[in-house]
Amino acid sequence: MAELPTLWLLGLAAFGFSKDLGAAAPKAKQSVATFAGGCFWCMQPPFENLPGVSEVRSGYTGGTGKNPSYEDYGDKGHTEGVQVTYDSSKISYDQLLDVFWRNINPTDPDGQFVDRGPHYRAAIFYHDEAQKKTAEASREALNKSGRYDKPVVIKILKAGEFWEAEEYHQDFHKKNPQHYKRYRSNAGRDEYLDKVWGPERTPSFMKKAKPMPDKSELKKKLSPLQYDVTQEEGTEPPFKNEFWDNHKDGIYVDIVSGEALFSSTDKYDSGTGWPSFSKPLEKAHVQEKTDSNWGSVRTEVHSSDAKSHLGHVFPDGPAPTGLRYCINSASLRFIPKEDLEKEGYGQYKKLFK
Repeated sequence: MAELPTLWLLGLAAFGFSKDLGAAAPKAKQSVATFAGGCFWCMQPPFENLPGVSEVRSGYTGGTGKNPSYEDYGDKGHTEGVQVTYDSSKISYDQLLDVFWRNINPTDPDGQFVDRGPHYRAAIFYHDEAQKKTAEASREALNKSGRYDKPVVIKILKAGEFWEAEEYHQDFHKKNPQHYKRYRSNAGRDEYLDKVWGPERTPSFMKKAKPMPDKSELKKKLSPLQYDVTQEEGTEPPFKNEFWDNHKDGIYVDIVSGEALFSSTDKYDSGTGWPSFSKPLEKAHVQEKTDSNWGSVRTEVHSSDAKSHLGHVFPDGPAPTGLRYCINSASLRFIPKEDLEKEGYGQYKKLFK
């Protein structure tokens, strides 16, 4: 085949076609997110290795002064930040926010950790209305989670000019690893984050699913009722199950995997004879799918890792969610508040202060 004229190839490229005329060249959905979380040296690493993230740059933003440098960005009203370029078909803005929250102290309006002053303030800079609404919902959910003793005060601001920092600041953790380690160790960031988040410091979407026991192992581990409910989508009888009338403080975890699912703080008496909750303890640990097995369309609830059948969710619950998670006791294990630490769920103790 003769070589195609260059101008014609350029015209085809403009419509997404490659030189191989049989296929369209895939186009990544590149989006930008901007966050400030104190020292930008510490905010580049958490985002760099996420799936779908192509670039993370350190810089200055949030002020009005033009052409800021490391010597004068504070005087020009800017704060240190990072700009994340990502493929929105591979990672969502909500997931980026999940990473952001787990790397800052959102209750501190005056800086971050050892770095004090407005030029180290944390903030979210949105690039469109969709990002703004997602960030506001994420901040509200964190405020209501009970994880902090103080309110979440991070501001959500319209993104302005982002001025890239000097090249020696880019990937500082790679260029000067010893300096970075000393600074990070003395900053108090990791000590705080480990205390607040514990094993949840890594977002669930970044964790590899634990291998679950096969069916034969589960039959040995579970009671016949637990197996029927979690593996065969069975239902236990109302008012004749372990937790429908349980009023103790604590959390409920998956009987198979131990995933934290629900809290007694969200449990209420629905009058149905099954444990009922207004919301999950960890939304990422609960998945929903349509169930039409009984002649009507319902929303079935499963655990994320073990895929255990838990029950159903209905739109007739109490405010503020308006939801009723109707769950089988046989799919749950209850951990009283006094046992949370020794069972490895110490991060949820704050729910019961």
